[in-house]
Amino acid sequence: MATLVKQASLADILLRRQLLPPEEIERLLERANGSDRKLRAIIVGENLLPDQAVAEALADLYGVPYDPLTDFRVDTELFSTIQVEWMRQYCFVPIEERDGLLTIAVVDPQDLRALDHLELLIGRELRLVVSTREAILESLKRSEGNNQMITRIQADYRPVLIHENEQGEEVLSVEKIAKDQSPVVKLADTLILTALQKRASDIHIEPTDGTVEIRYRVDGMLYLAMEPLDIKFHGPLVSRIKVMSELDISERRTPQDGRFKLRLEKRKVDFRVSILPSAFGESVVIRILAKEDVTSGSGSRDLRLERLGLKPEDFRRFRRAITASYGMVLVTGPTGSGKTTTLYAAINEVNSKEDKFITIEDPVEYQLRGVIQIPVNEKKGLTFARGLRSILRHDPDKIMVGEIRDAETAQIAIASALTGHLVFTTVHANNAFDVIGRFVNMGIEPYNFVSSLNCIMAQRLVRTLCPACKAPAVVERAQCEESDLDYEAWKDHPVYKPIGCVECNGLGFRGRKAITEFLALTDHIKELILDRRPTSELRKAAIADGMTSLRESGLEKVLQGETTLREVNRVSFTG
Repeated sequence: MATLVKQASLADILLRRQLLPPEEIERLLERANGSDRKLRAIIVGENLLPDQAVAEALADLYGVPYDPLTDFRVDTELFSTIQVEWMRQYCFVPIEERDGLLTIAVVDPQDLRALDHLELLIGRELRLVVSTREAILESLKRSEGNNQMITRIQADYRPVLIHENEQGEEVLSVEKIAKDQSPVVKLADTLILTALQKRASDIHIEPTDGTVEIRYRVDGMLYLAMEPLDIKFHGPLVSRIKVMSELDISERRTPQDGRFKLRLEKRKVDFRVSILPSAFGESVVIRILAKEDVTSGSGSRDLRLERLGLKPEDFRRFRRAITASYGMVLVTGPTGSGKTTTLYAAINEVNSKEDKFITIEDPVEYQLRGVIQIPVNEKKGLTFARGLRSILRHDPDKIMVGEIRDAETAQIAIASALTGHLVFTTVHANNAFDVIGRFVNMGIEPYNFVSSLNCIMAQRLVRTLCPACKAPAVVERAQCEESDLDYEAWKDHPVYKPIGCVECNGLGFRGRKAITEFLALTDHIKELILDRRPTSELRKAAIADGMTSLRESGLEKVLQGETTLREVNRVSFTG
């Protein structure tokens, strides 16, 4: 190991950096009997300083660099020669190897005995940098390019299975993951944990002739999670999932639906399970619903309208509609188009302590602070319509109905909007104008729902290019013909293409944004609807009023370098 030269005492560093008052440092030195090591232990044990400040002071003390390890991932090649068990036992991560010298980030450069032992284990001379324990563990969790790594994460951050009794009370049931644990349990847990790390929304387990394919849906697209497994793993794996979901493991010929929850560290994640019999065995889909506090202002679940990627004019109009004192705000689109996420963002925008907000959802996907959220339970008779009736007796100011599926729910929601409530809801339709036909087909008179509507917003989700690896591209004539675009008008526009890197797991895309079609219910549009004018005439009038179609919204994102033509073609009609 490279020789560490102590520059001064830890107390001197603390004084120079003005991290603690001189009198407190003197008092701590007396307790530590002048030992730097004991002084550090007291500071860390009593949380007198942030971990980062302690790490920077130690780096200063020994004249070595401090590295915060921001977004750092371990090179996958280093996993082949350095065991993850050693990284966790000695709390370090390898950063780079050059000319036979291995640079590692450690928490405690003072622990020379452990570092000497580590140098013998690895068989290379070490160069040290200092970081915090939390940063080191987080970088290990991010480094998921090796099955050995995934296995260690699965063991150290094991999930806790949560069961629900008849009263809805959560009863913890801890399943110990021991060394002699069943391989199928390890396989199931590892699949789930890896899916969470890769931001997957669904896990698909599909038996074929002799193998089992496991795929993750990430940003709306399916990808193989690993090489196909031998078919012998299929039965035990499905049985394990059935046990977790409290389903009948002996029933293999009829569809089954269930759910389970996992607590992983401080996160609680809800999973919905659907099992279907197929030609080669039971096919399983696990939907992942991360139930987190989205109003806390931290983390990736901080849902705000600004983060949805709406075009400025649609953003301004939508905000005006959701801040009205009454009426109905309706978001439409197919399954998986982000309708519920948009409504949650809208709720965050308008929720206040002065108003009572109640939602009825199937299921409750995110937890909202200060909002009463009711999950639909059709087995117990709690449908959208029945729940909505009860909500109205609870004196709400604002209501969210997860989805309008039938005429009864539609009538109650419309009546609520007409009697002074602000109602947020969704309906399945291809575009903003098809919503009108959906309501008419439900037997709702146009006059009723037109009077209640503030706006209709249709949306789709397009994958956004990874900012770390996207590269400039040239528009090809064939692309323009496929997209029904004028090649001469597009050939000089700068566009980008996906490449793939560590940040996006080699996919070239990371995250999704909404493309929208916002229909403001102006007096002119309302008159046309009441006159039962054809959809083509309605669309022409809306465009004259400034409406941007879904496709135009998508093409704007292509020109802004956020997505690709192929991606826009995937979610919207050409022409």
